[in-house]
Amino acid sequence: MNADISPGQSPAPEDIAQIFRLIGGYRISQALRVAVELGIPDLLVAGARHCDDLAATTRSHAPTLYRLLRFLAGAGLLNEAAPKQFALTPLGSTLRADVPGSICPVVRLWLDESHWQSWSHLLHSVQTGQHAFNHAHGMGVFDYLRKNAGLSAIFNATMTTSSARLAAALLKQYDFHGIGRIVDVGGGHGFTLATILANHPTMQGVLYDLPDVVAGASLEAVEDVNRCEVIGGSFFETIPAGADGYILKQIIHDWDDDQSLAILRNVRTAMPAKARLLLIERRIERDHRDAMRVLHIDMEMLVNVSGMERTDPEYQSLLEQAGFRLERVIPLRDGAGFAVFEAMRSDVN
Repeated sequence: MNADISPGQSPAPEDIAQIFRLIGGYRISQALRVAVELGIPDLLVAGARHCDDLAATTRSHAPTLYRLLRFLAGAGLLNEAAPKQFALTPLGSTLRADVPGSICPVVRLWLDESHWQSWSHLLHSVQTGQHAFNHAHGMGVFDYLRKNAGLSAIFNATMTTSSARLAAALLKQYDFHGIGRIVDVGGGHGFTLATILANHPTMQGVLYDLPDVVAGASLEAVEDVNRCEVIGGSFFETIPAGADGYILKQIIHDWDDDQSLAILRNVRTAMPAKARLLLIERRIERDHRDAMRVLHIDMEMLVNVSGMERTDPEYQSLLEQAGFRLERVIPLRDGAGFAVFEAMRSDVN
């Protein structure tokens, strides 16, 4: 791309082509959503299939479905192996529902009409600093989820698949030695905690989240379920006390600084002197282009909740204000920019 353009000079053709790709990005997003809703990636697991066959299976209009599949092939998700015969590419395989860490629920959540409508109000967010979801729907996203069981199920599935990808990286990169009892604060259905406990047979765990969330807890990975206590409650009110380790995974990025400090201070109150806090969040790198994968999520936080992604110094500042000392930052090398911000109470040497 051309870095410098003189006044009156026309943009280069390659820059025009690139800006049109950016402007039209929503077309690919919506095509992805339709493919996932129809189950196209799963129908291609065994190999290439003819468009007419796929149309009959999905009860779609064959000529129009062909246009969609051709478009997705142009985006690199499918290959037209023979005339009107389509097969998955490795990129398209990420959308299969049957693979660990599938992106399928993410597509269904982010491209649901409720999120889509919020993004149409991005200008409101930029001008006011308020998240657009409330402006579009008259309530916050978590209240909306509680009123919409179908979307709530998709949200929980998205969190579980995210946890599946993240848990593998966490076990590989972080040493849990010395932690005999661990609390997963806001741990959802318990996938991350169950994975940790399954890999540390003597460790005890506590899954803590809102009562209606932990009601759907799934702890099959833990052979002895007595090793894991399930407690319902709000992290804005209290946190289970007396553990050696506390996990906050993708929690703080959902909230503004004041709300984040309230959560962190509650965790600190619950922590014994030598306990560790494992704050697991994405990091915004200094180079904006290197940080683009995380900046996408930062914009998602802006539009749909009241939170934000943060830089290392911003997380350090939050932790210090809440009474913690940041010990180290451990990159998880998971491809999504996550790291463990390990902290201890600042009043303990």
